[in-house]
Amino acid sequence: MKIHLFAALALFTLGSFGLTRTVAADAAAPRVIKVRAGVENAMKFDVATISAAPGETVKVVLTNACAFPKTVMGHNWVLLTKGTDINAFALAAAAEAANGYIPEKQKNKVIANVGLLGPNESGEVTFQVPSEPGEYPFLCTFPAHCSIGMKGMLIVKK
Repeated sequence: MKIHLFAALALFTLGSFGLTRTVAADAAAPRVIKVRAGVENAMKFDVATISAAPGETVKVVLTNACAFPKTVMGHNWVLLTKGTDINAFALAAAAEAANGYIPEKQKNKVIANVGLLGPNESGEVTFQVPSEPGEYPFLCTFPAHCSIGMKGMLIVKK
């Protein structure tokens, strides 16, 4: 009887510990946001607005749904600091193919980015959302994509 009671108590304790570890691991997992770029070869993201809480951990998974080669129609996802002029950033980026279309002199304005992707490629970035509420622009920095409409906004609010 003592052995059965001990075994039951051990299983209950181990089961409780395992459940606690699972819940804690799930609580720490980032929220996944899937974004598709170039659907039907259009220069747009299928997600134009992302809402998040200050300090939240987010994983953006970008998929290039475009059929054209990367050198002709590559797509990336670049999240910028609040207040950044995205048109000026995109214009500066256009001349920086060697840097993945991220302007070297403005790297300090990049919060997170998924590098340039070719057709049917996916990439991801996990980052902590800024703690200051507000609007943080994101864009594709491949030449002319932002000006045609490949941009959006991360809205941080409590």
